[in-house]
Amino acid sequence: MDLEITVDQLRTHLASKPSPLLLDVREPWEYATARIEGSTHMPMNEIPGRAHQELDDEAHILVLCHHGSRSLSVAAWLRQQGFDKAQSISGGINAWSLRIDPTIPRY
Repeated sequence: MDLEITVDQLRTHLASKPSPLLLDVREPWEYATARIEGSTHMPMNEIPGRAHQELDDEAHILVLCHHGSRSLSVAAWLRQQGFDKAQSISGGINAWSLRIDPTIPRY
């Protein structure tokens, strides 16, 4: 399983059943500004303290941030912690807004 996926692949995954967990790791103000409905918000700095209590290590977890850097770091860290199906969304919510859903605000 690749560490990164595209927003086009994300769209396909979100339409599948069961859909994967979409984990948004941006700051609260970013999440309030622009988000994909149904996502779970867990800021990056809270991941180490919350991941093992709140995330299923067997689940397919798709990690989202603004442009893809934070999500790549989080997905790599999650994999090191045994979350083998964690993947980062390349380009983040910015790419989602540009390519998939222009109603999502860009910032």
